[in-house]
Amino acid sequence: MSFKVVVDYDLCESNAICMQIAPEVFEVRDDDFLYVLADEPEETQREKVEEAVQRCPKQAIAIAEA
Repeated sequence: MSFKVVVDYDLCESNAICMQIAPEVFEVRDDDFLYVLADEPEETQREKVEEAVQRCPKQAIAIAEA
């Protein structure tokens, strides 16, 4: 089963907590914006993405089942 990473950029503060948890999926660049490197990550990344969702202080990240 695949899943998709959804980010509400209006809520996102680009604090990079998600990047610390799942750097293969999230990146905050020098322009201070969050980039999703893999919007449909491998199933093996699900646990890390779920942790990023839970730990996002603004709850700007969600998972959508594909």
